[in-house]
Amino acid sequence: MRAILLAAGYGSRLRPLTNTIPKCLVPIQGKPLLGIWLESLTECGIGPFLINTHYLADQVNAFIGSSVFRDQVTLVQENELHGTAGTLIANLDFFEGEDGLLIHADNYCLADFHTFMQAHFNRPPECVMTMMTFRTDDPTTCGIVELDKRGVVLGFHEKVKSPPGNLANGAVYILSTELLKMLENELHNVTDFSNHVLHQFVGRIFTYETSGVFLDIGTPESYAKANN
Repeated sequence: MRAILLAAGYGSRLRPLTNTIPKCLVPIQGKPLLGIWLESLTECGIGPFLINTHYLADQVNAFIGSSVFRDQVTLVQENELHGTAGTLIANLDFFEGEDGLLIHADNYCLADFHTFMQAHFNRPPECVMTMMTFRTDDPTTCGIVELDKRGVVLGFHEKVKSPPGNLANGAVYILSTELLKMLENELHNVTDFSNHVLHQFVGRIFTYETSGVFLDIGTPESYAKANN
């Protein structure tokens, strides 16, 4: 299964660390974050990969060019950021007509991708994508999801003061060919996946809760936690 990794962000909340290094390359226990993603996904048979770049793109290009993954990665530089959905829509052909992964590669994730893919293949028939979820210690800073008894999304609560639980959207998705065709034909002008796509498919999004490590490393505190 092919995967698009979104890795073009500024990581502004991690400054000053990200003044000189893109967020996707910050080290976690000595390993660049993007390398951890590529290693974990490759071990599960996932690939090849498309990675978008923008901020400090030369560093990302150099890392991929010197890595063992270089023959499996297509780098797409965005002189102007397209947005999470915009990047996906601009590169739909990369999936070659098959289901594929869309990953926000600025989180630290050690999930079991074999089980995640199996959940997607066994999803309820009306569901057009499968979302990875995780339990967060700070639900007010995350997008919290409400589910029915089958694990299908009933609602989203994006960074609200009193969310109804602590099950968060991990921003890792397996997208069906049905959804990819809708993005191409009906939603081709949208730019943000969370705000412009997800809410249109409430009731049609299956979920998989990972029991592995999953951390949003967007703040110095959470980044320190990942390294500890």
